Amino acid sequence: MNVVILGCGRSGATLAVQLSSRGHNVALVERNPESLRRLGRKYPCKIVIGDGLDEDVLIKAGIESADAFMAVTRGDNTNLMAAQIVQRKFKVPKVAVKVADPMRAEAYRKLGLFCINASALIAGMCRDWLTDEPFQPIDEYNTLVKELEDI
Repeated sequence: MNVVILGCGRSGATLAVQLSSRGHNVALVERNPESLRRLGRKYPCKIVIGDGLDEDVLIKAGIESADAFMAVTRGDNTNLMAAQIVQRKFKVPKVAVKVADPMRAEAYRKLGLFCINASALIAGMCRDWLTDEPFQPIDEYNTLVKELEDI
């Protein structure tokens, strides 16, 4: 599988290493070259230094032949904008976006983006662990809980 990852923070670097070690072709787009240290000494993937909202940078990373795109920077706006560009303009089949704000994640899910919200995942799993309930499938946690819908 050809995968383009936007962001070489903890999530992006870990994902790039995991996918590369399983034989997938990974291109990682990152603005800050110092962030690449998270990949270790031998980069397991193609590196493109630049802005993930720049279409030329995405093309250089191989977005035109990508099977999947993951936007995992720490900026919700950057992740959401990049995901929309990749989904609409380049028609990448699988697009996922890390979104810190659970309300915003829910809104973008309704627009067809696969949003991953770490707060919802962690809170749901902690709740079930604390109450000795069985763990649910990930999709059960990765949603806006009813208690937050009216805020």
